[in-house]
Amino acid sequence: SGNAGFQQVLERLESDPVCQRLSLKSFLILPFQRITRLKLLLQNILKRTRPGSEEEVQATQAYGALEKLIKDCNENVQRMKSTEELIYLSQKIEFECKIFPLISQSRRLVKCGELTALDFNIPSPKWKVTTRPIYLHLFNDCLLLSRPKE
Repeated sequence: SGNAGFQQVLERLESDPVCQRLSLKSFLILPFQRITRLKLLLQNILKRTRPGSEEEVQATQAYGALEKLIKDCNENVQRMKSTEELIYLSQKIEFECKIFPLISQSRRLVKCGELTALDFNIPSPKWKVTTRPIYLHLFNDCLLLSRPKE
């Protein structure tokens, strides 16, 4: 999105009838869709092969290899999503001192959300309660509290 020339070329290509007006994302997803279809195909082949035959042994080996490939792909997709979340979060959060590296290969965001902090002003004769929003970011290795910039 930051490169205007790339955006123009991408829009021109996506509007081309050869691409059937599909976005770049749809072309990137196609290989994953094919892999899952192959799994279904191999399941059907296994149902129709004779038990104990050489074909069944080969189809079972192919099915195992395909399952491993799908598992690896899913893990890599999850790792990339996690890294993208960390990058997005690091762009939004401003630390007073840069001693905490938010982006790390081993760190992943588990849960995040907004809470309301209650402040009780006890010195005054009447109990005055003020509220302010705070955000919790739970990572697999730490908990980060943040507040909106005023």
